[in-house]
Amino acid sequence: MSDRFFVATRKGLFTIERGGGGWAVTGVHFLGDNVTLVLSDRRDGRVYAALDHGHFGVKLHRSDDGGRQWKEAAAPAYPPKPDGVADVMDPMGNAPIPWALKLIWSLEPAGADRPGGLWCGTVPGGLFRSEDRGASWSLVRPLWDMPERGQWFGGGMDLPGIHSICVHPGDSRRVWLGVSCGGVWATEDGGETWACRATGMRAAYMPPEQAHNPNIQDPHRLVQCRASPDSMWVQHHNGIFRTSDGAASWRELTDVAVSSFGFAVAVHPEKPDTAWFVPGVSDEKRHAVGGQLVVTRTRDGGKRWDVLRRGLPQEHAYDVVFRHALDIDERGRRLAFGSTTGGVWISEDEGDSWSGVSARLPPVYCVRFA
Repeated sequence: MSDRFFVATRKGLFTIERGGGGWAVTGVHFLGDNVTLVLSDRRDGRVYAALDHGHFGVKLHRSDDGGRQWKEAAAPAYPPKPDGVADVMDPMGNAPIPWALKLIWSLEPAGADRPGGLWCGTVPGGLFRSEDRGASWSLVRPLWDMPERGQWFGGGMDLPGIHSICVHPGDSRRVWLGVSCGGVWATEDGGETWACRATGMRAAYMPPEQAHNPNIQDPHRLVQCRASPDSMWVQHHNGIFRTSDGAASWRELTDVAVSSFGFAVAVHPEKPDTAWFVPGVSDEKRHAVGGQLVVTRTRDGGKRWDVLRRGLPQEHAYDVVFRHALDIDERGRRLAFGSTTGGVWISEDEGDSWSGVSARLPPVYCVRFA
């Protein structure tokens, strides 16, 4: 099991390790900077951190020694819009979707057959590929050029964005994306062609005649079981959905514990029917239900649920856990998550009990085991 994880926050990147006295913060990097995402690449131990400097732009940094020292890598960059190419209009703002990087919203390694390969999802809805560990990037034009992208719109962001990337562990040509608000998209050929794979999802925020349109769904987070890669879970804007056929079809779980709203989801790497969520009060409010922070877990595909609260605050807790702020280690035993109030918790028994690591970090955006 991993004895180290990273926490990306509004004011820096923190390393948390397990020692003789338990779990503790052992390293701080980019202190004061807005670190929106962190990835620990288990293929080679390299670590990547995305920073949003606001007016000064988005940066990407890489560590070749497990997160101790850092150097700047290349951030994905959109090419100039070619002459004669029509603007894609934002359906909500009625303005052109810019050919400009606003946020790195997802970062995942390719398969073992592409040892330097990375995928990067961005706001405003573009996907980038690197073959050299982030030294250079290219925009995946077949996805960017699709006419269907004109239906995508912003959810939590003003613009649409790709926040989830799942790569088949046995065939890295097969990739799935979670898009807010644009559904789930999949490629079988490494990005040359794409198909929308959100049939069965339901968007309660849309008029009834559009609620089941696959291309305007708002998955908050898409995750994949490593041992059963056609099994995936989605925490959606208004529900929890799962698939066992590689996203060809989705089923909504209608008897969910505590709340069907939330952002984060984790799936056991070996058990596709086991998943964890952090429920909250729906989008207008966004806080823990009843002022009690809990994690919900199902071990049978959503038929029955455990409400896990041991070690978590149960009074005046108004935490929100963002979509990348819950993670599970590669053996499926340890979980860790962080909240917008700066709390970080870890479980070493699949969520049955939790221990607080810190209650005073900046707002947490992303948690990743090394």
